[in-house]
Amino acid sequence: MKDITIITHDSSFHADDVFAVATLLLVLEKEHEVSVVRSRDQAVIAEADYVVDVGGVYDPDKNCFDHHQAGGAGKRENSIPYASFGLVWKKYGEQLCGSQEIANYIDQILVQPIDAIDNGVAISRKLFGDIKIYDVGDFLNAFLSTWKEEQNNVDEIFEKVLPYAKLILNREITRQRDSLEAREIIVKIYNESRDKKLIIFDEPYPALEFLSKFPEPLFFIMPRVDGTWSIRAVRDREDSFINRKDLPESWAGKSGEELEKVARVPGAIFCHSGRFLVVAKTKEAILKLAAIALRS
Repeated sequence: MKDITIITHDSSFHADDVFAVATLLLVLEKEHEVSVVRSRDQAVIAEADYVVDVGGVYDPDKNCFDHHQAGGAGKRENSIPYASFGLVWKKYGEQLCGSQEIANYIDQILVQPIDAIDNGVAISRKLFGDIKIYDVGDFLNAFLSTWKEEQNNVDEIFEKVLPYAKLILNREITRQRDSLEAREIIVKIYNESRDKKLIIFDEPYPALEFLSKFPEPLFFIMPRVDGTWSIRAVRDREDSFINRKDLPESWAGKSGEELEKVARVPGAIFCHSGRFLVVAKTKEAILKLAAIALRS
């Protein structure tokens, strides 16, 4: 196994350099012994096999992935500039994921937001005063010492957070791979459903995000991991929390005997106050609740 050295800058770290290095580790560690060195010494950088977020050079053929040089390292079609994570991902994302489709998805949900923040580009706005999203960068920053604490060795902290970044990347690859497989099954079941207002699944597929792409579905049924069954309302859009059709108002927030009495369905367990979810003990009970919900 050839020894490989990855160089990134010393001092404070950001999500950009952490995830860029984590990506390279996931790609390289299967066949190489890999060491990560944090330095700005040009002599050290010149001897490295991979250079990330330091050095002032972007040259993917030489595995140099910096974006701090004059003019940066390019922008995407949507105008979000590349940071080091994006540059590494552009070269190695498909190799790591085994699919360009999965790599593109992870670029959209994880890589581009990190690149944007690292380049000072806003991709969201506050809707509720000073309330903001707690993002992956905030998670990593939580490991750094505050001004009141003893200043710990940042290189050691960098090594401590790298496994978290690798874990997140591996989990997102797995989630998207399984999601793509489920999508084919969901589309097949949708196409074969006689009543497309109610789609019935016999496995707990991640159907919520896909069914809003079709115009007809109002509800879908599926088993839950605890053996119960549920009805979920389909949202009017993939990025919306508005139901195409609410569950009956009289069910909202009720559970147990109270819900059974109101719905007149033995085995009804619980209905969310938001009227997007109702749970029952059996498939027979949930089908009865679905019929009522469609008529209401």
